Amino acid sequence: MMRIKLLLLVLLLHAFAVYGEDGYRLWLRYDKVEDARLLNHYKKELANLYIAGQSPTLNVIRAELDKGLEGMLGSKPKTVSSLHAHGTLLIATRNTDVIKSLNPRLTEEPGKEGFVIRSITHAGKRITVITADDDIGLLYGTFHLLKLIQTRQPLRALSVQSSPLIQLRILNHWDNLDGTVERGYAGFSLWNWHKLPGYIDERYIDYARANASIGINATVLTNVNANAWVLTPAYLKKVAALADVFRPYGIRVYLTARFSAPIEIGKLATADPLNEDVKQWWKEKVTEIYKYVPDFGGFVVKANSEGQPGPQNYNRTHADGANVLADALAPHGGIVMWRAFVYDDKVPDDRAKQAYNEFKPLDGKFRDNVIVQVKNGPIDFQPREPFHPLFGAMKQTPLMMEFQITQEYLGQSTNLVYLANLFKECLDADTYQYGKESTVARIIDGSATKQKLTAVAGVTNIGSDRNWCGHPMAQANWYAFGRLAWDHQLSSEQIAKEWTRMTFSNDAEAITRVTSMMDQSWETVVNYMTPLGLHHIMGWSHHYGPAPWIKDRHRADWTSVYYHKADSSGIGFDRTQSGSHALAQYAPEIQNLFSNRETCPEKFLLWFHHVNWNEKLKSGNTLWDELCYRYYRGAEAVKKMQQDWDSLKGKIDTGRFEQVRQLLSIQYEEAVWWRNSCVLYFQTFSKQPIPQALPVPDKPLSYYMSLEFPYAPGIKPQW
Repeated sequence: MMRIKLLLLVLLLHAFAVYGEDGYRLWLRYDKVEDARLLNHYKKELANLYIAGQSPTLNVIRAELDKGLEGMLGSKPKTVSSLHAHGTLLIATRNTDVIKSLNPRLTEEPGKEGFVIRSITHAGKRITVITADDDIGLLYGTFHLLKLIQTRQPLRALSVQSSPLIQLRILNHWDNLDGTVERGYAGFSLWNWHKLPGYIDERYIDYARANASIGINATVLTNVNANAWVLTPAYLKKVAALADVFRPYGIRVYLTARFSAPIEIGKLATADPLNEDVKQWWKEKVTEIYKYVPDFGGFVVKANSEGQPGPQNYNRTHADGANVLADALAPHGGIVMWRAFVYDDKVPDDRAKQAYNEFKPLDGKFRDNVIVQVKNGPIDFQPREPFHPLFGAMKQTPLMMEFQITQEYLGQSTNLVYLANLFKECLDADTYQYGKESTVARIIDGSATKQKLTAVAGVTNIGSDRNWCGHPMAQANWYAFGRLAWDHQLSSEQIAKEWTRMTFSNDAEAITRVTSMMDQSWETVVNYMTPLGLHHIMGWSHHYGPAPWIKDRHRADWTSVYYHKADSSGIGFDRTQSGSHALAQYAPEIQNLFSNRETCPEKFLLWFHHVNWNEKLKSGNTLWDELCYRYYRGAEAVKKMQQDWDSLKGKIDTGRFEQVRQLLSIQYEEAVWWRNSCVLYFQTFSKQPIPQALPVPDKPLSYYMSLEFPYAPGIKPQW
């Protein structure tokens, strides 16, 4: 019996050793500094702590410094109330007496939410100063200082000034009140509505810490396919409890508004936005919300899209619908984020054109506190899309970006895909709408348009899984979104290195290999899923895996054949003047570039052109051969990622190393599945052999077409 107990203890200790690091801490891992020289340096520079003032946010700063410095340095700094000691960290807003006494050394104006970090000498004593115009700026500065230690940067001669380029940096949760998450691949919703408001889960606090550390200042708690019940008093009490947790971290709460709420919970006969009773109902409802949440941010609305109710039900416009909500919110300082993701299968035109066609005529007709929320591309978060033509086209209306962080079309929770490169490709694209360098980024940050209201949103990949995001590497996309929302000028490589150092290791080889894998991952996935501009060829409804054969469904615009248009002559969607002419929605410079087959970037070739199977591409290969090579190249690149990861054994903690190793194995199987399915299917149209240098798939097309996934993530349970 004793031997059995001893064996069980050994197994338990082994399990703890293997899985002790589970990813819960995200990038806020405050492990002890190993380098003795650096450790001594940090202790010297941060021996004392002077925080001027009292507030909930300053209390958060104290708690984070205690946690971070004790973890990394082995001890907390001594609290002092003067600047008479060497190695003092001073944290105070610019209007305090202690900061004023240090002028003119600290003359920078960081602006709203911005911060300044300076190393100075005062009365012969070395001081590290974090200052800002407000407490939230001090919190952001504190996280930046902790990041410098996490990434093992020296603290002498610090000279940092940083402020956000975009005002509202928002996470959109597609969480439902029943605990499920639409397009969620990391478990159930974080929000335990049943236990709120009485029970505050520690995860809510850690969620707020993680967001504040990367500058995210807003969260939308509920799904865009909204449930009106969240606007009832029973749920507003719960929303208020979450808002109380998030407030000290600078995070404001927003909700989705179901357009038919006046009928469903207000018992009115109509939701017509021009009806006076409806207008009054929204005013009273908004006033009620602000009684629960005094700093409530406003509403996100999905209307007249994919079956959701909206103003067009009453022959009204999107502007009519948005403005009735905006008028109710305006006295309280709230805003409306009205989504431009609209399309209708009854409209006999290219789906890529519909949002532009509906919203461009409404330019200038929205209230000042309405911002139109536009997806990065004109279809729907595809592995790669050209930027949405609405960016730059609406000159009198604020536009905001909507990115998808959750990997709905990018392998969900089984594929390693670093999305900063996707985000950057869109943000850095030139729209040519405002003269020189009128990039998408400069349109959404207001520098090109002079718009006052600016915002960017990311649809989250966060759930109840212990590691938050399902895949350990998917955390990088949450991190990258926040960093780019703060400063879109950062490079994806810089962000990847930061995240790797903070999340995995400061070992030079680990940093090089992990960031290289991350940098190549998006292009790899595009190659084995949708190369050369293909799009929307994934599985029906759940969007898991390849299904380019989907056709003859009740909606053509939900099928794959609608988009790839493969036939005996070639493949691709003609969006030039000879086809749907969707290119006409872009500036002339873009039209000229993309309409010409010689100048159209090959990454968007089949997005804009129907190309003959035998046409020669820049590589010298025919389109058919190049398509095959791209699919095979993508799958082989995953094998290389596996090899790179395996080489890091011993440099990454055992638990997360094993998680990623197993997931990369799944990813390779799925890459081969995508490759074989698509090549075999498109071969039925090209009638050409797979290039001789490439291995022939080991299963027939009929096998892949027979696969079904009734319980894949994204499928709604049938009770």
